[in-house]
Amino acid sequence: MENNLSLTGDVSRSLSIPQKLATLLGISGLFILVLASFNLNFPNKTFWLYTSLSAIGIGVIWFAQATYAHKTEGIKNDQIWFKSITNRGVLGWITGVILTGFYIVLYFYPELLGLNAEGENTGLISLFDPLSNLLSGNPASQWFVYGTLYTIAILSFGVKFIWKYRHNKYERLRTFSVMFFQLSFAFLIPEFMQRLNSENFSLPYYDLKSIWPLNYYNFEQYRVDSMINAGDIGIAMLIFGVISIFVITPILTYKYGKRWYCSWVCGCGGLAETAGDSFRQLSDKSQSAWKIERWVVHSVVVFVTLMTTAVIYSYLGDDGKYWLNKTTFLIGVAVLLTAVFALVMIFKRNEFQKDAKFGAIGYLAIILSLIGFHFLSGDGKVFLFEAEALRSTYGVLIGAIFSGVIGTGFYPIFGNRVWCRFGCPMAAILGFQQRLFSRFRITTNGGQCISCGNCSTYCEMGIDVRAYAQKGENIVRSSCVGCGICSAVCPRGVLKLENDSMNGRINANEILLGNDVDLMDLINQK
Repeated sequence: MENNLSLTGDVSRSLSIPQKLATLLGISGLFILVLASFNLNFPNKTFWLYTSLSAIGIGVIWFAQATYAHKTEGIKNDQIWFKSITNRGVLGWITGVILTGFYIVLYFYPELLGLNAEGENTGLISLFDPLSNLLSGNPASQWFVYGTLYTIAILSFGVKFIWKYRHNKYERLRTFSVMFFQLSFAFLIPEFMQRLNSENFSLPYYDLKSIWPLNYYNFEQYRVDSMINAGDIGIAMLIFGVISIFVITPILTYKYGKRWYCSWVCGCGGLAETAGDSFRQLSDKSQSAWKIERWVVHSVVVFVTLMTTAVIYSYLGDDGKYWLNKTTFLIGVAVLLTAVFALVMIFKRNEFQKDAKFGAIGYLAIILSLIGFHFLSGDGKVFLFEAEALRSTYGVLIGAIFSGVIGTGFYPIFGNRVWCRFGCPMAAILGFQQRLFSRFRITTNGGQCISCGNCSTYCEMGIDVRAYAQKGENIVRSSCVGCGICSAVCPRGVLKLENDSMNGRINANEILLGNDVDLMDLINQK
């Protein structure tokens, strides 16, 4: 019998003995990695590496089992606002500083981790050499170390997430999905593909689930040449990359919303949902944050579009290289963007609403830049910038600092979806499609809402879900990643994730202006 007054039967704030042992086991695994970072020479790297990774994974899973296994199924966010690490306390800031420091070293100073391009690796990276040689036949790099730890985190914290939300089938299924895609498509398959390489055959490292604009580098000259030179397999990969942009992504977004990628496939989303789950309540719900989000993410989309166009344009010749020349390519891009913008403004103006000005500004910026590409380019320079410099700038500012250092390092400070909200161009483009022509929405039953605020509190994208629920409105937001946590933590079953007809998706006026419409006629139309 629990001696406390909690209606949920939650336990005291102190850790139980199994939780303490699990924490000690996990820390011991991390301690091995820290010792390796300080160039401690382990006599048997294979043994110590597997011991470290196993201790970390088992420690997290054991802690989750000790925390949730003996509790009843249901909402489990016990005392999350009273813990230092999950409420921007001292432990939260320390964790944020450590994660941020690790990312800075990883991206900009890998030699401090032991990377040696001219000889054998040392330090932490050398500890991962046995696993890298086993999978790909090559020594480890800083990205292999990162990928391994990233995968371990998603798998182990994924088990924790499943224990926590085991009352919700949707949460279990999508967590299994991100665990599968991270382990297979993002980690194992690219490593196995490296084993196919030889003196006469070479494929670039390719995460098959990474789609433009996330894999903005996929259309650089060396990668395109490498895939073409690899024969049928390489050409198939190149064609798949193009089809995924113009065919696969729109179809899946139409049927399921952006959640098919952001919550079921994407590795960034997978880490945010699993390892970052304890920080989702820290997302800023203010109007100012929403305004900043719209400006920043639209700017990133414009930047990545221009950068990709510049990279492709920079190596296309006037002689029709790769079946295109520079002029034809720019005209094609301009026509495509104009057609998309015109169709949206003609047929989807009501759905576009306030985002129209962002779309117009972005469209104008891109078209003017394309004109600049054509008239101001020369000697490998594109519109006063070298394409390589533009790509490097994007890679450092967005790909490294934003998505890595800030996006993940600041989980304990700004919440777990900082990158997805403010910086991910893929999320922005999918959100654009979701808002305009997707069957997905979150329906609400306003009559059952008790205004507890759980849905808004735990929305990692900063959406005030409660405001929609109180009015009985469907939730159709560009930023919504369809994680379903709002529904999972609702004690009344007010929220439901649905795919249905596009008619009546956005129904604000039907409810708010009930005196101006025939309500019986609306009911009959349903």
